[in-house]
Amino acid sequence: MDSKVRWARLSVLSNTLLVVLKAAVGLATGSVSILAEALHSSVDLAASVITFISIRIAAKAPDKRHQYGHGKFENAASAIEGLLIIAGAAIIVKEAVPKLLFGGHAVERLSWGAGVMALSAIVNRLVSRKLFRVAKDTASPALAADGWHLRTDVYTSAGVLGGLILIKATGWTIFDPVLALVVAAFILKAGWDITREAFSILVDVSLPEDEVRKIRAAIGRHGGRFVEYHGLRARKSGGGRFIDLHLVMPGDISLSAAHEICTAIESALEKELPDTDVTIHPEPCDYDCAECRFQRSGSNRCGLLT
Repeated sequence: MDSKVRWARLSVLSNTLLVVLKAAVGLATGSVSILAEALHSSVDLAASVITFISIRIAAKAPDKRHQYGHGKFENAASAIEGLLIIAGAAIIVKEAVPKLLFGGHAVERLSWGAGVMALSAIVNRLVSRKLFRVAKDTASPALAADGWHLRTDVYTSAGVLGGLILIKATGWTIFDPVLALVVAAFILKAGWDITREAFSILVDVSLPEDEVRKIRAAIGRHGGRFVEYHGLRARKSGGGRFIDLHLVMPGDISLSAAHEICTAIESALEKELPDTDVTIHPEPCDYDCAECRFQRSGSNRCGLLT
């Protein structure tokens, strides 16, 4: 089984377990912060299911309707996950603010709550660490988004655990809605970052500047074999990239030689940035170069300097 699918499935299973435990303990203790964490994990579970489905779809080969592949299904999944996180944060705020303003709720069985929060932090730490590693190895935006879901859960679970300890030590239940709002703030920030990144790829924003520099450097290493290049465009789709450019070559070069140069540059780009689809449009020199490292041959066409 593909590693992305295997770890996405594990994320679904771990989140299912944590949702059940947190909801049960939250209802038993009456803690709004634990119930907020149960809702948080419910959002994580929904996101994990979306990730699992999107990864399976994105792995499909290009077809007649999706000639550039299915990679953007992962980006669409990331955008949906981000919106789910933001919606979850809004629900937590709605539940916590009245309890913060008016109080009147009791928090019981604190040891149960502390135990499930500690378990949640440990499990999500281990799973998110692996998800980040696999996401980096496979360039999967959906797995990376799922990893951030779980990593956020680590921090918020630890915060709720601290709040329960404070309630136990002081008897002040005000810490409960306060910690729930802190949880909501973490969730909102994560949701905004994930959504913004996903939408930037869906609308074909250019690759990051460091990747563009790598592309230009890879092309430049073959600079002695062509006149110049222009019209460079680069975008991302799922875990893959698409690059296209116009390559100006000496006018008297043969078709087979032009093809060889294009193939060499494509190979260099694919080696620099794996899972990259490169399209090069070769063009003949227009002979208007004031200064050039190529010279004109007797046929009044550019020829390679020897």
